[in-house]
Amino acid sequence: MASPSLIALTLFVAWALVLMALMEVIRSKLVFQKTVLANEFRPDNANLSPFMQRLARAHANCIENIPVLGGLLLIAVVSGREHVTDPLAYVLVVARFVQTLIHLASSSSLAVTLRFVAFIVQVMIGLYWSFKLLTSI
Repeated sequence: MASPSLIALTLFVAWALVLMALMEVIRSKLVFQKTVLANEFRPDNANLSPFMQRLARAHANCIENIPVLGGLLLIAVVSGREHVTDPLAYVLVVARFVQTLIHLASSSSLAVTLRFVAFIVQVMIGLYWSFKLLTSI
């Protein structure tokens, strides 16, 4: 059976893939409806709806964090030190999901604050894991 760390890493990557697929489904719909030409899309969706802009940024944020937070999970799994990351692995993924869902829902001041809290949870977990992994070498 896979460890919580390995499952969390897979969920983290799968979440980024789900966001990418959602963005491409919506973009395809816009092309088929002739709302936007296929060559008019910008990487940040700046020429599309505020939701699509938030979706592009939420996806990019996941992609930016996979090498860092996912890297720590992978280091723990590969080195046989999953005991460091397993206890908080699911907390990390839930915080990522919460951050993304808030990002998609709103850009209000309250939403941005809540999204930041979810992000800080991830950063604090990453810092804790880094310390524990470095000191258990």
